[in-house]
Amino acid sequence: MTIHIVKLPDVGEGIAEAELVEWRVAVGDEVKVDDPLADVMTDKVTVEVSAPVSGIVSFLSGEPGDMLAVGSEFVGIEVGAVESTSVAVAAAAIEASAPDAQSKSQAPTSKSFAAPAVRQQAKDLGIDLGDVVGTGPDGRVTREDLEQHTPRRDETFEEIRFIGLRRKIAERMTISASRIPHFAYVDEVDVTALEELRAKLNAESAGHRPKLTPLPFIMRAIVLAVQDHPHLNATFDGDAGILKTYASSHIGVATQTPNGLMVPVVRDVATLDLWQIATETARVAEAARTGVATRDELSGSTITVTSLGALGGLVTTPIINHPEVAIVGVNKIQHRPMWNGQGFEPRTMMNLSSSFDHRVVDGWEAATFIQKIRALLEEPQSLLGN
Repeated sequence: MTIHIVKLPDVGEGIAEAELVEWRVAVGDEVKVDDPLADVMTDKVTVEVSAPVSGIVSFLSGEPGDMLAVGSEFVGIEVGAVESTSVAVAAAAIEASAPDAQSKSQAPTSKSFAAPAVRQQAKDLGIDLGDVVGTGPDGRVTREDLEQHTPRRDETFEEIRFIGLRRKIAERMTISASRIPHFAYVDEVDVTALEELRAKLNAESAGHRPKLTPLPFIMRAIVLAVQDHPHLNATFDGDAGILKTYASSHIGVATQTPNGLMVPVVRDVATLDLWQIATETARVAEAARTGVATRDELSGSTITVTSLGALGGLVTTPIINHPEVAIVGVNKIQHRPMWNGQGFEPRTMMNLSSSFDHRVVDGWEAATFIQKIRALLEEPQSLLGN
């Protein structure tokens, strides 16, 4: 007697482990080929694992709820000397005992064995598994067998290697997304008064001061809001468990450049008026776009603002600029009908979609911080002073 080891099959492309949901058998049960052994679940679907051979169940690995690695020993099935031979040989022997065995001995078996995921892939491709020669253990059909059986179509593609700045951007995004537990908070802002004030100031200063966009107002509002929420004007060293808060606000401005997204820094924003903020923001953004920004101009931010301007959509989920703990996302401005308690009236509205490091910032603090920014933007006269 020998023990046939059933390994947890590949239950989905790129899946490294699966959760054991339910055993369909117990130790000592007799099973036949294709009898269900267990149900396992990936992040997308529940699949059935079936027996590749007949015999007596000798051991089961794991309990329902356990996460098991693909390829690990899953079930042991005790088989006899005849049963321990390959399924292909056994099937041929059965056919050989039939009256017309000689005429069929060279035909493909009508029963082929494969993992549930491979069976589903064959079904999706319209392939009869009986037409596929299996190269896996005991003649099981594998994904590679299906790929060899299916004619490949030629694909036209271009490989682009990430190097230099593009590679660094990818590395920083990966670090931020993998190390920081992000959560988002979205709120809408009535910027009707702000847009009226902005138009008035631009008309009065046309020709001798830079044109004001909404961004300087938003940056001024961030500076005032972090006075009540210093934990958000900060960087966090997760390995050391140290949060560093800053007395000055150095705001990073996410900027699209020919080489990808960069974050030049406007320093000491609290000391600048709206026009100075506009001037410095334009200067460092242009330096980033033209590739002449210095290391000092591209580092040292304490909180970041990102905006896609007219392309900003209704909601975004910005990635935090590691090692900061907050990023304020600005969406596009739209004219929408808003209820004033008695009827609808046209208002100019904008959403703020912001992300926070949940290790440092809880939902209440994030909400009150953004609501403070909203209140300042809805009363824009408060943003005119230094």
